[in-house]
Amino acid sequence: MTRGHRLTGGEVRWPQSARLRRRRRWYFALMGVCLVLIVLAWNVVRLWSTTAAVVMSVVAAVLPPIAAVVANWGEDH
Repeated sequence: MTRGHRLTGGEVRWPQSARLRRRRRWYFALMGVCLVLIVLAWNVVRLWSTTAAVVMSVVAAVLPPIAAVVANWGEDH
């Protein structure tokens, strides 16, 4: 850091523990949505619309890889 250089809000990073908590919270939220979609699709929605249940299952199948990417996004090495 050079003399006379002031840090602005955009330059200061959050502590690693806060970033980890935020990523973990997002991971569990996405996986929770995945579980809810699967349970609702095959226990409730399939009674009225099989197509909607299949679409919900496809969305639920895409969420775990997205959750893994979110959980490891910006991982410090």
